[in-house]
Amino acid sequence: MKSIVFANRNFKELVRDPLSWIFCLGFPIVMLAIMTVINNSIPAEAGMTLFEIESLAPGIMIFGLTFVMLFACLLIAGDRGEAFLLRIFTSPMKSSDYIMGYIIPLIVLCFGQVVITLAASLILALASGDKLSIPNMLFSVVTAIPSMFMFIGFGLLFGTLFNKNAAPGLSSIIISFSGILGGIWMDVDTIGGTLADICKALPFYHCVKSARLAFGGDFSGSMCESGIVLIWAVVVVAVSIIVFKKKMRF
Repeated sequence: MKSIVFANRNFKELVRDPLSWIFCLGFPIVMLAIMTVINNSIPAEAGMTLFEIESLAPGIMIFGLTFVMLFACLLIAGDRGEAFLLRIFTSPMKSSDYIMGYIIPLIVLCFGQVVITLAASLILALASGDKLSIPNMLFSVVTAIPSMFMFIGFGLLFGTLFNKNAAPGLSSIIISFSGILGGIWMDVDTIGGTLADICKALPFYHCVKSARLAFGGDFSGSMCESGIVLIWAVVVVAVSIIVFKKKMRF
């Protein structure tokens, strides 16, 4: 119950921030629309499929989750900077209450972002005459859950370790990595070489790959990629919780 009350406060803080509305509501729709226009301008002879809606939608879905990480680190770093956490340490809340109080509203925000992205993707697909499988889209939401926790874990970690001036900069690095090395804006599988090896050694490629395979109906392949992300998520969240407890001196 204590964690729910704290989560409610944090959720209100998130929705009061205009950035939450811009990136959770506007960003997926704008990016999908722009990339769809670009894709329609590419000649069919070029064989470019990266920006087709079936490939673009899951990539944008994962990319949008990186901004939830940014909101997480801003919220936690802000609470630390304003000594808010120190003031409420006098309450009977346990460390698990604090951690869940941050994670719960962020998970809600993640699902909200995913739903908005998929809804916009479906509308654009219908408008352009493309077809998307709704069951496959729903399955992609399931496979994206480990990615949600991983990015939230990064946000919790950065927000705990760094102040509100430094934390966003580090989050921006992860956002850039997820976009470029995750294969959202370039086809990693056709590049090969050392760069492809680096991409596949990081979790961002597997986040995007899992979502795209789910969109394409390859459920077994998607679950395999999602399993790799799950391992990363467990490690990142565990480290973030340990650091949070140590930093906050629970």
